[in-house]
Amino acid sequence: MREKLTKSDVKKIQEEIEHRKLVERKELIEAVKEARSHGDLSENFEYHAAKKEKNRNESRIRYLERMLKTAIIVEDHSSSDEVGLNKTVELYCEDDDEIETYRIVTSVRGSSLNGLISIESPIGKALLGHKVNDRVYIKVNDDYGYYVVIRKIENTQDEENDRIRSY
Repeated sequence: MREKLTKSDVKKIQEEIEHRKLVERKELIEAVKEARSHGDLSENFEYHAAKKEKNRNESRIRYLERMLKTAIIVEDHSSSDEVGLNKTVELYCEDDDEIETYRIVTSVRGSSLNGLISIESPIGKALLGHKVNDRVYIKVNDDYGYYVVIRKIENTQDEENDRIRSY
């Protein structure tokens, strides 16, 4: 699947790749060398753990590089009063009689437990382009959906500490 990324996402991914190549790779190679020096490799837990961590780092580098090669760069073209990328939205959920707050983000940042909703999710897709006081139907599947009312939309600065999700 081609990920939809913002320019900020691309920058953060490039920074992570650079850190993993220049810092973590060197540290992990040293850890493997150190563990190897402890003797018999067949029963050396430290060696196997160090190799596993080194391989995990290399896999993450390949994954991120592949993601960058196939990514689609997206920009938010919504007006200030419309739901769009990197905007925080306050919703009134009619079924639950509750207020929920979400930030609309790209799929690699999505984390519903942290209030970050992907533009690819059912909620994200349904809300894009709507305005305050719009009643929006969120279709979850063919048999179920629910209505929300948009109470507030705020522009959100791109958070520096938002991490690109690991898989």
